[in-house]
Amino acid sequence: MKFLDHLEEWLITFLIGAATLIIFVAVIHRYAAGLPIPGVQDWLLAINLTWAQELTIIMFVWMAKFGAAYGVRTGIHVGVDVLINRMNPQTRSKFIVLGLLAGALFTAIVATLGAHFVWENGAHYSIFQWLGKSVDGIPEGPTTPDLEWPTWMVYSAIPLGTSLMCFRFLQVTWSFLRTGELPHHDHGHVDGLEEINPYAMQDNLHPAK
Repeated sequence: MKFLDHLEEWLITFLIGAATLIIFVAVIHRYAAGLPIPGVQDWLLAINLTWAQELTIIMFVWMAKFGAAYGVRTGIHVGVDVLINRMNPQTRSKFIVLGLLAGALFTAIVATLGAHFVWENGAHYSIFQWLGKSVDGIPEGPTTPDLEWPTWMVYSAIPLGTSLMCFRFLQVTWSFLRTGELPHHDHGHVDGLEEINPYAMQDNLHPAK
């Protein structure tokens, strides 16, 4: 369970860091290859980075799916709770549980349909081929244009990310039933920074007591 506690942060951090680096290198390469520097220009033009855009798009898709699961766990998804907050505590709790379970049901359905789509889109062929079983009559599935990766690997973000999102809904539901508290995210708080008292700062930019 400890591994799952911060799974989304690890994946999102890696993906956004790698995507940023790839985009940076691709942009620098594009502009540097246009400079008429003898020897260097030919060397840069020989480097093929046409796959960079496709890879970063795939990374952002995976970030979005696992970021949605992170949003459920931390309570940062947008929700309209004006009517819910006007109810008495007992009725409010029932509607909150109903909403969380509805989210779990919806994501479970999407994850199931997504897994079926991935299986039929080439995962069936690849897994059977890897196991050494017959693949006669099983479609191999398409590949991506630039990287030529099997598309089922890219689309796996749907069942994997949505399954984790479903798990987070159930996790939040269980926590709410035990404690009566929902995860809350303070948008003004930055992890790693201590709370600063503006009145204690000795400068002419902040108010003094």
